Amino acid sequence: MTVTLPRTAVFVGAAALALSACGAAPDDASTTTDGRSAATATSAEAFGGMDALVKAAKKEGTLQAIALPRDWANYGALIDGFQKKYGIKIEVENPDGSSQDEINAVTSRKGQDRAPDVLDLGSSFALSAAQQGLLAPYKVAGFADIPEGQKDAQGRWVNDYGGYISIGCDAKRVKTCPTTFADLLKPQYKGQVALNGNPTKSGSAFGGVWAASLASGGSFDDIQPGLDFFAKLKKNGNYTPVESTPATVEKGETPISIDWDYLNAGYADEFKSKGLDWKVSVPSDGKFSQYYSQAINKDAPHPAAARLWQEYLYSAEGQNLWLKGYARPALMTAMEKAGTLDKTAAAKLPEVSGTPSFPTEAQQSKAKTVLGQGWGKAVAG
Repeated sequence: MTVTLPRTAVFVGAAALALSACGAAPDDASTTTDGRSAATATSAEAFGGMDALVKAAKKEGTLQAIALPRDWANYGALIDGFQKKYGIKIEVENPDGSSQDEINAVTSRKGQDRAPDVLDLGSSFALSAAQQGLLAPYKVAGFADIPEGQKDAQGRWVNDYGGYISIGCDAKRVKTCPTTFADLLKPQYKGQVALNGNPTKSGSAFGGVWAASLASGGSFDDIQPGLDFFAKLKKNGNYTPVESTPATVEKGETPISIDWDYLNAGYADEFKSKGLDWKVSVPSDGKFSQYYSQAINKDAPHPAAARLWQEYLYSAEGQNLWLKGYARPALMTAMEKAGTLDKTAAAKLPEVSGTPSFPTEAQQSKAKTVLGQGWGKAVAG
């Protein structure tokens, strides 16, 4: 589900009011004339095709999203593109909310017309939501082209875009920018190293701890060295509990930020006009890559619009918009073969060598439990 504040995997109060004003869609808006219901449709074909889905979604007229900052992986362009293409209004609640906040909104508002329709969750949070029975099975048109291991077999969650954990650094405030996790322990970085959120709630911060574990002798089966790393970082005074956002970076509060490479790369572009020199590096000693996952609330108030949003995100247009935001889209390999990939945008991605590997569902569940039990103790005081 911290760029501006942590999606911080990523929410707060004022935005919640935006959705409370929205009424539920009419009961017949999500049902075709032959009785097919969008709420149970597992594909566009099962609903009668894309034309039928578009018609029903337009009749609903609204899509309720949550934790989608406009400056996170180019979501602003995706939101604008969908609204322009289909004339459906997207209401984004608490754009800076976390993945756990998204799940909380689904469970606490079950049956309410202000519940979120769609979710964008950190991978481990998507697994948790599926296990809780919160997600609707749905397979987009390009489902078969998404690699195995990057999707739930039922389509309850599907990886959408991803990247590598990186280290961002304000080169005007930091004399020598760190490029590895080992560097971060050096005394010259006292009070400067931040995460984009709380790792028990935020996908990006969770990834940061796991990358630190890999850099410290850990593995996908053992995230504890990552907790030990941050405990050491806290003890020597280098770790700051301030959660990094564009605002904290501009103010100089978090001159070094451990975050996804697509976010740090996006900041580099954004900050140029503000006089900041933001450097980005993928640490060679803690190379951790992961995707976020797209999902539909099983009880979405606007089920047709929710499914149409998924189709848009996994279309060539949607995938290329993520790519322009420095994120690696899930269908990148298939699009490259089909000749639909934006090669100019692909060439601008942060350089990384080697082939990424990903933790299994069991490994993610185990790591989340260990982190939940030990994070507070690691950075206490």
